[in-house]
Amino acid sequence: MIFTSDTEEALTSSVALANTAEDPDSLATRADLDAFLLAHPYSGRLDRDDAELTALRALRPRLRAMLLAPRDEMATHVNSALADSEIQPRLARHDGLDWHLHAVTDDRPLAERILIETAMALVDVIRIDEGSRLSVCADADCEAIALDLSRNRSKRYCSTTCANRNAVAAYRARRAQA
Repeated sequence: MIFTSDTEEALTSSVALANTAEDPDSLATRADLDAFLLAHPYSGRLDRDDAELTALRALRPRLRAMLLAPRDEMATHVNSALADSEIQPRLARHDGLDWHLHAVTDDRPLAERILIETAMALVDVIRIDEGSRLSVCADADCEAIALDLSRNRSKRYCSTTCANRNAVAAYRARRAQA
């Protein structure tokens, strides 16, 4: 494990949320919101209404900018996010998870909690200089964010779909040359 489990979870869910903005938009309806929350469960307040959906959709460009920024710029984004919220850090243990850090109270809006969880996860990324684990997908036709949590730094694609598409294209190119 490169990062603590709560850092990995925060990075994974923030990348997934940012990537919902890719064409086709996969966070367009409340049903899409429910699917996102099923895949990335959050404790605390969940309104599951149009206002929450709108706030999450509006958060996506900010998350993308934070996640893909160079290290010094990433620190600026993190500091800005932390300054925008009333931070009340505390250790929490719930839902079968061991002790981990919650930086804002559970009654804050989901978009704010996701922003702050992302900022706190990026603190770890910045401190150990692991920003290269966040990149744009290596597929020429994809702009999604790829998160590499592999031990050998081998993940280049945002999803299995993009990885498979490129593997098939490379295979066909090799066969055409032969």
